[in-house]
Amino acid sequence: MSGFIAVANREAEEGNSIISIQSINPGPDTLTKLIRRLRSLTLVLLPVEVDPESINDPTSRVITPQVISSYRAAAGDFQEALPYCLLRAKAEFMWDANHNPADYGENLGRAIACEVLARRIVHLSDPNKIKDIMSTRYKHRQVDGDESEMSSALEVAIDQHCTIFLSSSEAQDVVNALWTGDLIQINNKHHDIEYITYAETREQSFFAHFDPSRLSVPRYQNIFRVTVWFFFLFAYSQAVREPLEKVEGAHLSLDEWEVVLYVMGLSFVIEDVFKFFTLLRFVTWRAFSFWNIIAFITDGLLFSAFILRVIGLESTGDQATFYRLKSFQVLSFVSPVIWMKLVTVFDGYKYIGTMQICVARMLKESGIFFALLSVLAIGFAQGLYALDAADGSTDPPIMVVHLLVQALLQAPAYDYFSASPAGLLLYYFWSAVTAIVLLNVLISLFSSAYSDVVDDAEAQYLAFFAAKTVGMIRAPDSYVYPAPFNIIEAFLIAPLELLPVLHLSEKNYAKLNRYVMSVIFVVPLTLIALFESATDRRRHTWMDNWFRGNDEGAEDMPAHRDPTVNDSHARGLEISKVPFEELVKTFPNTSASSEAGIMKELSEVKEQLAILTKKLDAVQKSGNGHT
Repeated sequence: MSGFIAVANREAEEGNSIISIQSINPGPDTLTKLIRRLRSLTLVLLPVEVDPESINDPTSRVITPQVISSYRAAAGDFQEALPYCLLRAKAEFMWDANHNPADYGENLGRAIACEVLARRIVHLSDPNKIKDIMSTRYKHRQVDGDESEMSSALEVAIDQHCTIFLSSSEAQDVVNALWTGDLIQINNKHHDIEYITYAETREQSFFAHFDPSRLSVPRYQNIFRVTVWFFFLFAYSQAVREPLEKVEGAHLSLDEWEVVLYVMGLSFVIEDVFKFFTLLRFVTWRAFSFWNIIAFITDGLLFSAFILRVIGLESTGDQATFYRLKSFQVLSFVSPVIWMKLVTVFDGYKYIGTMQICVARMLKESGIFFALLSVLAIGFAQGLYALDAADGSTDPPIMVVHLLVQALLQAPAYDYFSASPAGLLLYYFWSAVTAIVLLNVLISLFSSAYSDVVDDAEAQYLAFFAAKTVGMIRAPDSYVYPAPFNIIEAFLIAPLELLPVLHLSEKNYAKLNRYVMSVIFVVPLTLIALFESATDRRRHTWMDNWFRGNDEGAEDMPAHRDPTVNDSHARGLEISKVPFEELVKTFPNTSASSEAGIMKELSEVKEQLAILTKKLDAVQKSGNGHT
């Protein structure tokens, strides 16, 4: 068995398996069988509960080089699909852990082991194959027998928030290449996506880089959307001043800034709805984040304000004034959420990104608090309302809600129950329960979420950045029209693809999109082309070295180990009096755990004892022969 594993590993190190996965394109059934085999291996590897931290330790006694070799050999001719299958096995172990609390610890350890193995195997793979390993998309057979949607190892890791895998240098190299557009995706038939190197598709010139498809690059998308969002904030600030500037008019038409605001709001609604259905169709609900919820809230408020404004314009008299007032009241609630999205402008900085992750985790953890709060609030509200109704007359039920909220916000209205000792006592209980019990539970949950993120801030941020990058290009869309220009696509371009009467051929439709995008986005495309043609990394590495300096400590070269002295001021003197190999002989083996070192020493002692025993037996036999 050890010989077979060695042969398999040698094949993997020389390139990959005998037959390339790209040419085979294994089906869902094949990959499902490999996933089940990996699950069986993991069940044997970890039959009992093991501390998760010891599994992820670089010198782990669980994930040893021998274990990694066994898993690589278990994949046979499907080496490139091994990380994907390991991450799928992790997802299944996590499902088992969440649905079987009695074995949660065991299955959690197995899930972490699969993720650690995926990271280590990618690290040991051929560097030329890293891009294919991370980005090649596969299908597997689901429990109900249906085929899953196509997904890559990188996408599966993002969906599961695999911080161990996504924080590896290999994963981040691919993510950074996607972010800068060095890797681009090609949409094939059946929504299959293939990643290729952009530099291989064209020459290094201005006109070669004047390409509408570059608008889909996450870095340029981010810059474009940030610019549009700042303009949207300016338009909103002007639109909410409309009641102040037209206090004497009847407001029989929309203000010009209101038109800009609602047109841009419509474009954001179209973009978010398209993204929502696309992610549900091609990805999974796990791809949605905290900012998707903020986007839906923003879209809903803008849409409601617009409807109320239109109703007010169509009404007359006091009714028109009423709906106009309600419209601007709803519009005022948009302000906190749209200014909150400014945080995403600076989430490229590690500190801001980490704090953003903390806030999202805290809001997620607060679900327990609000579940307890809602149950208790219903009980106390019903009790207070019953006490109020005991005398035959009641105040509006909304009063009870206001009193409970005021007590929750540390401003209780005890005077309201001054005439009812029983009501005052029950109100005391509500104030005590919320102030002493529930709020302390919420503080504990927030503290736990904050410490979990901050203790692993680097890995958490790298996983967040990977999710942000892939989220911008994940939905299969060959022609990206960023908002608000997606209105042009929705009402003028898309009908030429969808409607049978106006349908264009695929070639003509692509040509139309290129012409339209080249005209609409001529300014940003010109800036992108100038930037890319003038900053080719292959031609201007000397400029990068001049500004940033060479990374002289990156490589371990033989000349650095035993340097020679060529100095006229130090003739006859040497640095390498003691050879490098002699210096490192006394170093401990930090790549193996202390248990592995002890076992190695024990095995050496056993070998020496075996040799000594054989020699003693030979001496005894020779002595008996002479006698």
